[in-house]
Amino acid sequence: MHLFNFYFMKLKSFFVSIILLLSFTACNSDISDLGLSIQPTGNSILIDTATFHLTSSNFIVPYIYSRPDSMLLGTYVDQTYGTLNADILTQLQPPLDVTFPSNAIADSAKLNLIYTSWFGDAYAPMEISVYRMDQGNVFDYNTRYTSNLNVSDYCSKNQRIGSKIFTPKNFAGVRPSSTSIEIPLSSDFVSDFDSVFHVTYTKADQMLFHKFFNGLYVSSNFGSASLLHVRELYMKYYYHFSEKIKKSDGSDSTVVINTYINYPANEEISKVNRFYRPNQATVKAAFDANSSLNLISSPANIYTQVTVPVKNIVERLKAKSGNKTLLLNRSLLRVDVNDFKDSTLAVPLVSSILMIKESEYDNFFKTKKLPSDSIAVLGGIAYEKDANNNLLYYYNFDMSKILTYEIDKAQAVDGISFILVPIASESDGSNNLKLIKSQNLMRAVKLCSATHPTRPMKLTFVFSGF
Repeated sequence: MHLFNFYFMKLKSFFVSIILLLSFTACNSDISDLGLSIQPTGNSILIDTATFHLTSSNFIVPYIYSRPDSMLLGTYVDQTYGTLNADILTQLQPPLDVTFPSNAIADSAKLNLIYTSWFGDAYAPMEISVYRMDQGNVFDYNTRYTSNLNVSDYCSKNQRIGSKIFTPKNFAGVRPSSTSIEIPLSSDFVSDFDSVFHVTYTKADQMLFHKFFNGLYVSSNFGSASLLHVRELYMKYYYHFSEKIKKSDGSDSTVVINTYINYPANEEISKVNRFYRPNQATVKAAFDANSSLNLISSPANIYTQVTVPVKNIVERLKAKSGNKTLLLNRSLLRVDVNDFKDSTLAVPLVSSILMIKESEYDNFFKTKKLPSDSIAVLGGIAYEKDANNNLLYYYNFDMSKILTYEIDKAQAVDGISFILVPIASESDGSNNLKLIKSQNLMRAVKLCSATHPTRPMKLTFVFSGF
């Protein structure tokens, strides 16, 4: 009997799909009449549509989970989206299983920052300062750190060991697709570091190195118009040593060898991109004052919160379908971009948005989850032309699976709050989604809110009852 019910439900679902296909391709056909005309009386299939308006608001983002693959460094002041201060706290990886000559003598050290691009004014001067993390707190490799961590827990700023003034356009010729800044580190630091320089570390005892040398804090001292997109960071430690060689005549000779070794901030250690938004509340208040607008601004600034009245939707759809079994065939949420002028856009537009249940938001990014049918859905940007041939940009979210999950519950909840999160994603070689990350670059979009006078957020349903 269970097998019969299974195939019966499959047959009905297939039949509903055929009806939908016919209804969208037939000209001047009434959907309800079409269902009635091909079913026996009393066993008609209802196909209908419905639209629901939502509620929305602006949501302050206190932090995101730090992404070590791409980091921002610098300060940028924006009159619309507020000020962003971005700095870096990082450990360095010691060379493992390396034994240095006993007569090796340290000469100097330089911190190298490799950045592939920048945001803002390429010719605006900025100063980068380097401090030693000196508070004794050591990053745990297995812990995911938030972007609002307290710098004073890790660095007193009493030991500035290097600084440099430059403009982002400076080019050191490291490779064609990137630029490099070399920051000389102080002689006092080089001397102090000498005690670990002569130690051979293994994977088992490298924590001894991190306890002695907690890491570096890299920040911007002045400049308010540029952010570097840092992709690589490492310290070059220069040293020399002497060794005896045999000359061609058989006599001994002493030569001096000058070389260096790298201490990289690689995937084997922890690093944190820290963001500070001094006027975040002011930005939110300015957008709250205009009820027709919502905002998404990254990194870690303002997101949009959307509440879907699930219980009301379920009750109205079931009322329209009578005593029939309710099936959602399509459920699309459309969120319009309020204004978009590519030639005058100071901050790049958000391209991908994850619509996720607010209750799942923190754990989703903390544990690096992927969207599931019950908690989140990805939305991308699209566009259409209006009657005047103007481009209208919008985001589409297919809510069918999430809402079907809620409808199938014994009792629907009153409403579900979602957060619209700007994200970056990675796919494998077969184009399968493998990772979703909070966007940590400067991105923004002004959205038409749920109460926008002409283009409010709305859910559109195509449903059936049988």
